[in-house]
Amino acid sequence: MDDARPDPGPELPSIRASDHEREATARFLQQSYSEGRLTLAEFDERTTNAYGALFQSDLAELTRDLSPTRRDGGAAPAAHHEAAPARRVTGGSGPSTSLAFMGGCERRGTWTVPAEHTAFAMMGGVELDLRDAALQAHETTIRAFAIMGGVEIYVPDDIHVVVEGLGLMGGFGEESGRWKPDPRPVRQAPPGAPVVRVTGLALMGGVEVRRVPRTR
Repeated sequence: MDDARPDPGPELPSIRASDHEREATARFLQQSYSEGRLTLAEFDERTTNAYGALFQSDLAELTRDLSPTRRDGGAAPAAHHEAAPARRVTGGSGPSTSLAFMGGCERRGTWTVPAEHTAFAMMGGVELDLRDAALQAHETTIRAFAIMGGVEIYVPDDIHVVVEGLGLMGGFGEESGRWKPDPRPVRQAPPGAPVVRVTGLALMGGVEVRRVPRTR
């Protein structure tokens, strides 16, 4: 049976990729996206392919057009793979849900956000403040659902945020402008910053995501 995989060439033998190399490539793609070198769709597709890559040559192909100094298809320079802020990603565990039914739920201060977290507010409100929070993983998914209620999520500016939810007779989106409790300007997330992806639904309610200045 013929192997349909392209011949990587003599300088790119089919060597199995390690988890560390997959993670490094994902961080490099994150930096390229933050610099405007990739669209959101390209970033999502390439990151998915990076975590599913089997060989080093597969990873190199994902960054070939993003690293002009490397014409041999090799891995991107190590300088692009700066680690995420150490205080953020700890690998610890945290609560998987935040629920508010005709009431309120607040998570602020020092707490750990797991890789997947669900916030549900029905005729009530949920507030998630990530400024002093630790993250279990480099990429976090928060599923936010607001039914005749509200979910507010505050993400510090050393974390990259992606908002993908749907508002139905309600609002779901990222708020901009100065934040009154801390009017300092919001900075761009640094290279290799963790990613928080917010998805979900606002039905006759609202999900508000706001990037705010990191803790002083």
